[in-house]
Amino acid sequence: MGRAGGPALGQVDLDRLDGLLAATDLLLARGYPGDDGTRQPVHTVYVPGDRYTPALPREWGDAALAAVAAQGGMAAVVRELGVPEEHGATVAELVTAKLTSEPIEDLRLDFEDGYGDRGDAEEDADVVRATERLAEARSRGTAPAFFGIRFKGLEARTRGRGIRSLDLFLTTLHDAAGPVDAVRLTLPKVSTVAQVRAMAELCGRFEQRLGWGVGTLRFEMQVETPQIVLGADGSSPLAAAIHAAEGRVSGLHYGTYDYSAALGIAPAYQAMDHPAADHAKSVMQVAAAQTGVRLSDGSTNVLPVGDAEAVRAAWRSSARLVRRSLERGFFQGWDLHPAQLVPRFVADFLFYREGFGPAAARLRAYADGADTGVLDEPATARALGAFLSRALACGAVSETEARQAAGLDRAALAALARPPSAVTEETR
Repeated sequence: MGRAGGPALGQVDLDRLDGLLAATDLLLARGYPGDDGTRQPVHTVYVPGDRYTPALPREWGDAALAAVAAQGGMAAVVRELGVPEEHGATVAELVTAKLTSEPIEDLRLDFEDGYGDRGDAEEDADVVRATERLAEARSRGTAPAFFGIRFKGLEARTRGRGIRSLDLFLTTLHDAAGPVDAVRLTLPKVSTVAQVRAMAELCGRFEQRLGWGVGTLRFEMQVETPQIVLGADGSSPLAAAIHAAEGRVSGLHYGTYDYSAALGIAPAYQAMDHPAADHAKSVMQVAAAQTGVRLSDGSTNVLPVGDAEAVRAAWRSSARLVRRSLERGFFQGWDLHPAQLVPRFVADFLFYREGFGPAAARLRAYADGADTGVLDEPATARALGAFLSRALACGAVSETEARQAAGLDRAALAALARPPSAVTEETR
């Protein structure tokens, strides 16, 4: 006998499914909140801690501009780096302004590989002095927008020294400035999930001892050992490490040369675009997807120094590598020399200027429901919104341009770029 019309399942059935999927709902809400929409720097500059002074960003900008002048000026440089004529004048103007106003977006006082082992007394003094200088720059409004420390890792050999430098950095900063939400901690040489758990516990202890709010301290993991990409049991520990830290991991930064060397790749072939590097970064990308953890590519050790042709060749190589990273979804990288800022900003601004018009047109058509022959999904609309938000954040596009082209202001773009949240009071 056939059944009457209406649904076959009742509320009891739906409630049972809710119960079965409660753990999944909680995992997705807490573990995969998506990007928070705040600004991500386009690069991180590492400087040995003892060499930092409040004047360093300005000195790097001046050195980069001097390198440009030695190559015939910015217009000549952007042509050399392959910027099409229709974007040449704008990119040249933007890069010049950037090197003048904000040459360094994100700074690390490096007390790891860039500093070395100099004994406890000297490192203690250098950490305190560099941190006091950073706090002074911050109080004067001349510190980079993002700043922090890379300390020695949690391997047995370096653990005590690394934790002591981190302790001195945080306590000195606290005494000078109090809690600093923007501070960035970089944990190098991560090999296991246990090291990430230990770092998360350290952050909690520092917050407690210093009287900082829970969650003030987060940290970046440097992905530079094969063990964190593929563990002894045959699985990748990266995703587990992100979730084990319970929201304290803020970024995954690829370490080009430690990782390549650990794989036995000959020095001449250790590079950001080696197939082994691409594999590691693909694993990073999947592990971090939708978690809110951000990605950074590594560095190139080919520095723009020497005669004019050597500088131009290094710039061409750097610009190609930065563009390659951007196209693959890595919107941040490392810079090791003032003149590397030139191809960094040229490649960044060109990437966003070239993509701005088409992205804005697609987004406007999506918002208006226009029939353009391309049916964009909501996920694509979010990606378009994220692209334009990044273009605004790095200064490649003005808010006026975005509003005129896409019909959306900065806040509307940021809201569009965020995925729908499943977080409720019950799942917090």
